[in-house]
Amino acid sequence: MNKVSGVRVTETVSQFIERKNAQFLKDKVLIPMKDIGRRGKFFFRREAWAFLPQHNLPEKVFVFERLRKVKFTGRISYGAAWRNGDIEYRIGYFIVGKIRGARGRWVWGQFCPLIPATDFKRLISKATKEKVILS
Repeated sequence: MNKVSGVRVTETVSQFIERKNAQFLKDKVLIPMKDIGRRGKFFFRREAWAFLPQHNLPEKVFVFERLRKVKFTGRISYGAAWRNGDIEYRIGYFIVGKIRGARGRWVWGQFCPLIPATDFKRLISKATKEKVILS
């Protein structure tokens, strides 16, 4: 185990990224997301991704994902914007938890990501280079 910011961490950044890459490669399940109206659900397939640790915070890793729209169920609020097969991009992050059961484990960030300007440029560049962003 490692210590980051005084918290025991189960995996290093590189171990975490390696594990998530393997999981994403193996994972063929659809990613569900609730519609804003809560009466429907969207389903996406993750096609490509890029990870980037934050340069000044070793317990935060950004992910840039290319998601393909597959289907929806129920009633969705903006049905005119949904077309099966369309591509959308998502920027998210994983962070080492600090409280309760998440303490010391890598967890999905539940808020809108805040990303330093340098890391944003590096993430977009990496996603472009690794063909996560389609031209």
